Amino acid sequence: MLKKIDFYIIRKFLGTYFFAIALILLITVMFDINEKLDSFLKAPLKATVFDYFFNFLPYFANLFSPLFIFIAVIFFTSKLADNSEIIAMLSSGISFKRLMLPYMISAAIIASLNFYLSCYVIPPANVTRIEYMNTYVKNKRVDYASNIQLQVEPGVIAYMSRFDNSNKTGYRFSLDKFEGKVLKSRMTAQKITYDSAYHWKVQDYMIREFKGMRETLTQGTSLDTILTIEPSDFLISKNDSEMMTTPQLKKYIQRQKERGVANIKDFEIEYERRYAMTAAAFILTTIGMALSSRKVKGGMGLNIGIGLLLSFSYILFSTVTSTFAVSGLTSPLVAMWIPNVIYTIIAIYLYRKAPK
Repeated sequence: MLKKIDFYIIRKFLGTYFFAIALILLITVMFDINEKLDSFLKAPLKATVFDYFFNFLPYFANLFSPLFIFIAVIFFTSKLADNSEIIAMLSSGISFKRLMLPYMISAAIIASLNFYLSCYVIPPANVTRIEYMNTYVKNKRVDYASNIQLQVEPGVIAYMSRFDNSNKTGYRFSLDKFEGKVLKSRMTAQKITYDSAYHWKVQDYMIREFKGMRETLTQGTSLDTILTIEPSDFLISKNDSEMMTTPQLKKYIQRQKERGVANIKDFEIEYERRYAMTAAAFILTTIGMALSSRKVKGGMGLNIGIGLLLSFSYILFSTVTSTFAVSGLTSPLVAMWIPNVIYTIIAIYLYRKAPK
């Protein structure tokens, strides 16, 4: 059962964590305003406050949550050790293992909150934030694509020479249907226009159907058809992965793999990152507690310095390993979990060394 000392540590942990987030976010807002001041002056004040900052702050806080966790643990644990409170706890018969319990409970609370935010809350908020960025700061939308080829369903291959998202129109379209390796029909059209919910309209089309040595030809000016593809399947922007909830992201990755689309590394990395960052809360909490539980000469400055170095190195290492997946050296799963594996080894070493 949890005791009074456990609630004391949990309160200190969570209080320091949220205070550190609030402080860093205030500084971040100041720098962000200074950097984008010209864009903010052109945008309506209401849109800047509610569409951008209201959605930017949770995104930034969640992105750097491992850093805030580490800083919080290092700061308040060093203070406890400096006041000889850690020594008093251990002298009263509390083992170092038992002392870790409130830390792990606090880490679980923060990890659960971050996981829920990153999977279900922040992605819809990112839709509004990124739309604001594209409108008033810098447009990063992808509105054009060329030489598009993808599998609509097994045995059905679609091709477009060019697609313009401004008018939802593709040019020089073809649709090939196969049975095994045998071509059964081929539709070609000068234009194809997307309506909604997989509804497309082809213009100036020709359909060739093959039955053995016989060929049937059908032509027309306009034809409505259903194709289970959407412009979002091939118009992929840099931030698209951040605007999907985890279930949507998983479904999108599976669908794109089935269609033979190769340019989905960013989506796979984002999917694995959300789980890896959740596990990081426990790893960094263990490292921070083991480092700062010992009372050292000179106060907590050394512990905070070491903590900042390790936390920044973790974030940097995560960024570097993600490039391994992009280049194809490793899978996204391996790339995003490499830092966790290495820092878990560090955490186990420090945890075993700390009681001595």
